[in-house]
Amino acid sequence: EGANLTEAVLTLANLTNANLTDANLADANLAGANLAGANLKNANLEGADLLNAVLSYANLKNANLTNANLLEAKLLDADLEGANLEGADLAGADLRNVKSGKIIGTPVALPDEWMLVEGYLIGPGADLWHADLTDVNLSGADLTDAYLGGANLTRADLTNANLEGANLNQVKWHDTICPDETNSDANGDTCCGHLNDAVPSAGCD
Repeated sequence: EGANLTEAVLTLANLTNANLTDANLADANLAGANLAGANLKNANLEGADLLNAVLSYANLKNANLTNANLLEAKLLDADLEGANLEGADLAGADLRNVKSGKIIGTPVALPDEWMLVEGYLIGPGADLWHADLTDVNLSGADLTDAYLGGANLTRADLTNANLEGANLNQVKWHDTICPDETNSDANGDTCCGHLNDAVPSAGCD
């Protein structure tokens, strides 16, 4: 824990399940490294090169990824809650099932169909379990196959959002603008049946 690996060259390194909590990896070269399942909580990855790195199931809670290169990185099922993404490049990254919330800063690039809204990474397959999306503008968002179980969508704007295959179990609908621009309050407190023909995987049975 707390290892100092500043500017370390760890290209293609196998760091699967490594405990790098609080580690200083500023400006480290981790291009192509395998960090699957690694614990990088509170780690400093400012300016790190993570090009094509595997970060599936990695814990990146509160990690500092300022100006990090995450181009084409594999972040499947990674936890980015509270991470600092200021200036980070996530173009082409795989963010399926990624957990987020309380994210700080603005990335210079995100994968196609993804956006950062109120600290949440929003896109196809996003893990938004119990996310508080109150008053959030999600108009036009691609939420195909996203997990929205227990999410709070009070007063959220889902105009033309795509919820095909999304899990909508126990979503809180209240004064929500549905994808077809109707209001959930007028639809029996739900947007089910008002999803522009999208068929969710659960929650609208």
